[in-house]
Amino acid sequence: MAHNTEAVVFIGHDEREEVAVHVAAFSIARRTRTKVRIKYLKHRELRKAGLFQRPWLIEGSTGQYRDLLDGRPFSTQFSHTRFLIPELMKYNGTALFMDCDMIFLSDIKKLFNSMDQSKAVMCVKHNHVVQGQIQKMDDRPQLNYFRKNWSSFVMWNCSHPRNKQLTREKVNYMRGAELHAFVWLKEDDIGSIPYTYNFISGVSPQIYTDEAKLISSKVPFDGAKQEKIDVIHYTEGGPWFDNCRHVPYADLWDEEYRMWVEAGSPTYDGIVVEQTS
Repeated sequence: MAHNTEAVVFIGHDEREEVAVHVAAFSIARRTRTKVRIKYLKHRELRKAGLFQRPWLIEGSTGQYRDLLDGRPFSTQFSHTRFLIPELMKYNGTALFMDCDMIFLSDIKKLFNSMDQSKAVMCVKHNHVVQGQIQKMDDRPQLNYFRKNWSSFVMWNCSHPRNKQLTREKVNYMRGAELHAFVWLKEDDIGSIPYTYNFISGVSPQIYTDEAKLISSKVPFDGAKQEKIDVIHYTEGGPWFDNCRHVPYADLWDEEYRMWVEAGSPTYDGIVVEQTS
């Protein structure tokens, strides 16, 4: 990333996870050594701007969101809006999208410097298959779909010719499963970033922390790697939900939350942050 170039980050916003959005942004802001512009993806704002029109149904008995275009359930208010990012960027430059149920543990500059401009997107290529009936967050089902969690953390090359095919019309009318599978791209257009940037307990390979403590995982793995986690993803629900208070890494999120409160509970929507020391 060139000197003084602004890193742009979009964080998915869900009204049920307001605190999580702010803490995710705070985790970036307090570690950055470059200029970062942070924007929350709010579906109501995008609807008012005429960019987002997908009709939803909220089931009265469960509160489950259901897309009326393809009839499929989905979990968050930003499930589809993340795919507007190339248009929001005017099909120019690089931007990161991340779910709000994440916290950064490293300087984001390193990630932006690693962007391969030959790729349309870069992500962690999880092999995440849900076994059985698993509930997440506020008792929503953990759903299976092709390339699950690939789109939860994406480096977008908004200037790439193939991303220019992703118009607001397509975002509003394509099936959700097609969007999350990046069907407008060829296989070679999708680059890989290290799994440490979207680390999910039970999905990612086992890892040692800096203190050489083995992080438990439900995934069989022959030997744990000595690596540092860059981004933790609380995909089955984070400590901001009462029924998820004791999920793996809850203590790290709790500490981040404590520091955010001590800093005055700042919000970062539309804000440029920069630290040099």
